[in-house]
Amino acid sequence: MSHPPELPLDALVQEHRVHRSLYTDEAIFADEMNRVFGGTWTFLAHESELPAPHSFVRRKLGLRPVIVSRDRDGALHVLLNRCTHRGATVCRQDEGTARRFTCPYHNWSFDSAGALVGVPIEEGYGPGFDKAALGLGKARVASYRGFIFATLNAEMPDLVTHLGPAAQLIDEWLDRWPGATLKLQRGTHRMICLGNWKLVYDNSADGYHPGFSHMSLLRMRKDRYGAGVDMQWTIGNVDHGLQTVADVGNGHTFIDQRAEIKRYWEQAAPMPGETRYEQAIRAKLGAKADAALDVVMGSGMNLNIFPNLLIIGNQIQVIEPQRVDLTHLTWYATALEAPDLPDEVNALRMRLQEDFPSFGEPDDLANFEECQAGLSIPEMEWVLTNRHLGTGKEYIGPKGMLTGPVTDDLPLRAFWREWKRLMTSTTRLAAA
Repeated sequence: MSHPPELPLDALVQEHRVHRSLYTDEAIFADEMNRVFGGTWTFLAHESELPAPHSFVRRKLGLRPVIVSRDRDGALHVLLNRCTHRGATVCRQDEGTARRFTCPYHNWSFDSAGALVGVPIEEGYGPGFDKAALGLGKARVASYRGFIFATLNAEMPDLVTHLGPAAQLIDEWLDRWPGATLKLQRGTHRMICLGNWKLVYDNSADGYHPGFSHMSLLRMRKDRYGAGVDMQWTIGNVDHGLQTVADVGNGHTFIDQRAEIKRYWEQAAPMPGETRYEQAIRAKLGAKADAALDVVMGSGMNLNIFPNLLIIGNQIQVIEPQRVDLTHLTWYATALEAPDLPDEVNALRMRLQEDFPSFGEPDDLANFEECQAGLSIPEMEWVLTNRHLGTGKEYIGPKGMLTGPVTDDLPLRAFWREWKRLMTSTTRLAAA
């Protein structure tokens, strides 16, 4: 790896700082696409994107093209999107329904579980030809509450064990309306960032920046709508407030803003058309309307599942590394489906998708890109991760998680511990 020769890889990650090369070195980036994105449970898709047998979506596991599919019985598979014949990409559509995936090169075809089921002029391979041994490569796949993850690491513990306390936090996020199921909406915000993917994850549990980076958005909201609207708790010395950050284990991190929110709907910034929607919800639900209006709004939770899934408010952001200095970001709006939840609730949740991704995320992208530019300076070697490291304000929270003030760099340190563990692991990755 092309990092400073006097420092081995594990020395580049120290408790109070990390080396700039971790964001800029192409060899490190290539290695982490294998060791990190292949070596742990990595988020790929949501089950609502695969609604029926033979449904599929194309995704990437690090830089590996994969197909997430359901077979004829509805079971999930993650298939390496590479023909076992000559290596061509087999599936070339982003989503759809297919009983077979047929490679356009020589028409080898594979069923929705990855088995090789068709070879033109098969007799040309002779009597020893074994189709059963030539199916598409597979990753381990598991799903928790609809979130689909995959890994190429046979030694990884099961997904629930790996999630640890994050599983309970996912439950709390999903169960705000009892009995509802989550669905990803088709409307997405897709963004390009000229920065390293880890800058995005660094920011995902950073409670230090919002009152500064998003000041123009916060000031506009306050001037238009008055004090007390969404995100006003990020202004001032937020360490004196009630927000916290936590190390959830295995690189997962968490910002909890819920103690700052008395009534979700009443503290929300107004949205176009909300009055009519609110009236309809109140007419349909009566006494239950307040609870339904509250689930329109963000949950007060930023839950970050290492290495690439960010659950923010009531939206999902997925980090998709492309190059050492190029990252794609996809924001998904979510809907809640339940017999007793009116359609107007999800219409308002969709309107919320027009809010922060449009007016707040550009602030973050600008910061990420300027960080990438600044990190190119070789004489300035280190990035600090030491905020609240020695203040004595960290404690073990009620779920057994190490917790600190909202501006603590605790989440950064948690991320880098897991990153270093995976990058120095001797585990061999392999397809099934």
